[in-house]
Amino acid sequence: MMLCQNCGKKEATTHIKSIVNGETAETHLCANCAAHLGYCDIFTGFGFNPGDFFGNLLVNGSRNENESQPLRCAVCSSSFDDIAREGKVGCAQCYETFYDLLLPSLQRIHGKAVHTGKVPLKAGARAQINGRIAQLKEDLQKAVERQDYEQAAKLRDEINAAQKEETP
Repeated sequence: MMLCQNCGKKEATTHIKSIVNGETAETHLCANCAAHLGYCDIFTGFGFNPGDFFGNLLVNGSRNENESQPLRCAVCSSSFDDIAREGKVGCAQCYETFYDLLLPSLQRIHGKAVHTGKVPLKAGARAQINGRIAQLKEDLQKAVERQDYEQAAKLRDEINAAQKEETP
C-alpha cells in the first residue's frame, strides 16, 4: 500500500504522471488530497459521469416485482441494479448470471450480440470456428444448388482455410 505523498496518512488512489522538459515526475495522492488539489476526473464540472452514462444504456428491471431479493452474482455478489448504476459488470461471471438482462442492452450498444472478430482458442474460438465452418458449408451447398461454381470454389477455399485454423 502506498501512502499519499501530500498528507502521508491515507492510501494513495490517484496517481499523476507529468513530464516537463523531458523530466518525468510521479505524484501519488489520496482521494481527498487529489480533490483538494484539483486533480479529479476529466468529466467533473461538466455534469457528466461515465458510470451514469453507461449505466443508463442498460435496461432496468433486474428483478421481478414479486421478488424480495434481487438476483446476485455468485462470484462478486453484484446485482443487475449495481451493474446498471455503476455502468460496468462486477466480474466475468456476471455476463452469465445476467445474460438475459444484459443481452438487449448489449445489442442496443453494439448493434449485435454475437462476436464476429478473432478470439483466442482458449476463449472459445474453436466453437466460433466450427460455427463459421458450418455456415460456410451451408453457403457452399446453396451456391452449388444455384450452379454458382465460382462462388462455390471460393467458399470451398474458405472452408479449407478455416479447418486449418481449427487445428492447433
